[in-house]
Amino acid sequence: MNIELPGPWTHRDVSAGGTRFHVAEQGEGPLVLLLHGFPEFWWSWHHQMGALAAAGYRAAAVDLRGYGGSDKPPRGYDLVTLAGDAAGLVRALGEAGAVVVGHDWGGLLAWTMAVYHPKVVQRLVAVSAPHPLRVRRAVRTPWMAQALVNQLPVWPERRLTEFNAVRAARLLERWSSPGWPDAVTERQVRAAVRIPGVAHCALEYHRWFLRSVLRPDGLRYAHRMAAPVHAPTLHLHGAKDPALPVSVAQGSGRYVDAPYTWKAVENAGHFPHEERPEAFNAELLAWLGR
Repeated sequence: MNIELPGPWTHRDVSAGGTRFHVAEQGEGPLVLLLHGFPEFWWSWHHQMGALAAAGYRAAAVDLRGYGGSDKPPRGYDLVTLAGDAAGLVRALGEAGAVVVGHDWGGLLAWTMAVYHPKVVQRLVAVSAPHPLRVRRAVRTPWMAQALVNQLPVWPERRLTEFNAVRAARLLERWSSPGWPDAVTERQVRAAVRIPGVAHCALEYHRWFLRSVLRPDGLRYAHRMAAPVHAPTLHLHGAKDPALPVSVAQGSGRYVDAPYTWKAVENAGHFPHEERPEAFNAELLAWLGR
């Protein structure tokens, strides 16, 4: 698959911490780093990139470690390493700090980044991503059930990619509001999941998250993440998110020692920035403007 899809953005590779990342950029101004979720890639932010650029920002949508056109090393799929990736990317893009916007796994990464690399995160926007400690306790959610199934070796990768990655498309449809995904997004996501190595790397995120709970690295992570976030935070969540319901996301503000804004995006499921891009962009840009 050609990850460098044409559009008003530009594509380039950026090295951070010895790992190569594919980044799509549009606009000039303060940096907004956009971090996608599972099972997507940088394309998930294409509705936001133009809006941010028009508002005077520099939007940079990255393929996370193991996804899309970025490197797929055998290790490094824990949230601490991934947060280091994102912090290094900000510096590699020539900035000391950025507004960090993360969806799903990218949101958990953004929360982690705000605690482990607070000087880099000027503002935090979590999208369909409760605070990681809230997610850990939400054991009966479809999101956690998916993570649990993905603990098995080999089989989840085959299941995700078989029949032209139809399960990836079904996940998008099952976790969204009616009428999404559109045909273009479905086609691009299914192709991106079938890039060699992507399915395995993407599922390694899930494996670390659950397997580390009682390990020393996971216990250290939980202890560190109990520290407050000092960056102003916007929390956007689909009002009809079936994967991580609103009840799980609410309460994340207790971990923020800074202005915290909660907003449920009406008629949206787990992918509000793609399902309801106009409403989502209006909330994001209004908050950035304040």
